[in-house]
Amino acid sequence: MLKLRKIKVKDKVIYYTDELNNEFSTAVITAKKIDENYTYIYNSPWKRFTHFFWYRIIATPLAFLYMKLYFGHKIVNKDALKKANKDGWFMYGNHTHFMADALIPSMISIPKDTYVIVHPNNVSMPFLGRITPSLGALPLPDDAVAAKNFIRAVETRIEQKHTITIYPEAHIWPYYTKIRPFVDTSFRYPIKCKVPVYCFTNTYQKRRFRKIPRIVTYIDGPFFADEKLSGKEQRQALRNVVYETMVERSKNSNVEMIKYMEKKV
Repeated sequence: MLKLRKIKVKDKVIYYTDELNNEFSTAVITAKKIDENYTYIYNSPWKRFTHFFWYRIIATPLAFLYMKLYFGHKIVNKDALKKANKDGWFMYGNHTHFMADALIPSMISIPKDTYVIVHPNNVSMPFLGRITPSLGALPLPDDAVAAKNFIRAVETRIEQKHTITIYPEAHIWPYYTKIRPFVDTSFRYPIKCKVPVYCFTNTYQKRRFRKIPRIVTYIDGPFFADEKLSGKEQRQALRNVVYETMVERSKNSNVEMIKYMEKKV
């Protein structure tokens, strides 16, 4: 079930208490359980066709038009991806817009397909929840058996030389111009798959004749795990270089649509 809730924004200010866990998406969704019965990869010709239809025929052109016309979207340093063009890779980005964040990864990775690790909410919406798996949504599992299936799906997509997108901040903060702290848990995936890591940082920049800011996306990488370190140290090192790179790129934002202020509790 999908509902919308209002976020109280006074004078375009949102108050937060927890950078890691506060969520400011307007969608209220009853998530279905992702258990052993959830199928991550279908091999039938029909399912392959529906993926191609929704992903390439419908979503990709609409994403390009929406991002260009509404946000004047620009990607900077896309040539960096050529360094890993023959492989699959993982991409990490900041989570600041409910629609743009769903579209930008596919525009970055083209001509490769990208699969996005998402909350189960994204496959639980009425109607759209049936389409998002065809668009590449990989919902996080809720039990041990589903977790094995999830990992197998991630590894399979990387073996197929596709890309996997992760939003490590986990929660949407609309138009936020800084980078929130995030944990290193998700960095175990590229270490296990032995593939490169990229990051992309979405920034909001002033436009001369429109109030809606321009989104400029900066791509950085590739970054590789240092196999001389322990697994834990590799995750932390990868997390740190991605975080620090994104923090530096986020300084290119020069317009603040919503001001976020910490509320002491």
